[in-house]
Amino acid sequence: MKKLFAKGDFEKAYKGRKVLVIGNTGFKGSWLSLWLLLLGADVYGYALEPAYENAHFTLLNLNDSMPCTFGDIRNAEELGAFIAGLEPEYVFHLAAQAIVSTSYTDPKITFDTNVGGSVNVLEAVRATDSVKSLIYVTSDKCYKNKEWIWGYRENDELGGVDPYSASKACAELAFASYKQCFFDGKRDVGISSVRAGNVIGGGDWADNRIVPDCIRALLIDAPIEIRNPKSTRPWQHVLEPLSGYLTLGALQYQDCKLSDTWNFGPSGESVHTVEELVREMIHRWGSGSLSAAPNDAFYESSLLKLDCDKAFQRLGWKARWNFADTIRETADWYRAFSGGKIISESQIESYMKAGI
Repeated sequence: MKKLFAKGDFEKAYKGRKVLVIGNTGFKGSWLSLWLLLLGADVYGYALEPAYENAHFTLLNLNDSMPCTFGDIRNAEELGAFIAGLEPEYVFHLAAQAIVSTSYTDPKITFDTNVGGSVNVLEAVRATDSVKSLIYVTSDKCYKNKEWIWGYRENDELGGVDPYSASKACAELAFASYKQCFFDGKRDVGISSVRAGNVIGGGDWADNRIVPDCIRALLIDAPIEIRNPKSTRPWQHVLEPLSGYLTLGALQYQDCKLSDTWNFGPSGESVHTVEELVREMIHRWGSGSLSAAPNDAFYESSLLKLDCDKAFQRLGWKARWNFADTIRETADWYRAFSGGKIISESQIESYMKAGI
């Protein structure tokens, strides 16, 4: 299988193509939108308005660089009419209620968005013949977590204790049903669900996420409070899974037989505890301290990682930045931001060069 690692290959796949990013005002969606714009794609967005004052979408002035319609994927009629009228070739669905703690305080909106909203996306794509490639983003937390040391493979059991994880497992079941009943052998279109997690990088300001919590503390020289210091995660820079989405999106546009479920995660070297991540952030920042916070708020798994052999073997995809690279690039982005600079574009360029 041909690898799409060089910038030129991505440009051939996306330049001049009409691409819809659903959830483009969010953390991952804004990075993906910028990347696609740099590749020369004709990018459109559909999302809620930015949730944070310094949202990455806003800092990049993306509302001036691409047409963006503010809307809610829970409204099936409006979403369906928008996609039908736009007639995109590529659809990247990243819209979600993505915070575990919020899923405890508002489980209904979590299920309504992550399950009902995702079904609305599938319905709209099913009704729009122009779509040739759909990337449907869920989460590594869709797997039933058995706290084992092995990485979860795409055919492992789905499930979830917390509402967020359960909603992502449900979204995967909905995708599998739509794929089998309405797409496989019935339309010449590539559709895949993609699973990644523990994504970090510049421009994330969400509450109850470890890196934004670190940055908020570091910017005011306060101790960084951590709930689960020994919890282990496969940390990866936001550009890692996005490169996987772009690779798969382009390849399944050419060959819809690649339609499937896919994991995109870092190498085993990038599996570290929360405490190790915080200490590395402090090291890269050049100052800071940490302290333990009470851990009585909600359940979170202590160990979770993915097996990404399938993406490597069939797509030629693998992570490019190791743990140290990931923390360095993340700290550098926030350091530049604190000095009034946004370096997202240059980081994308550096990432692309790392794959050549």
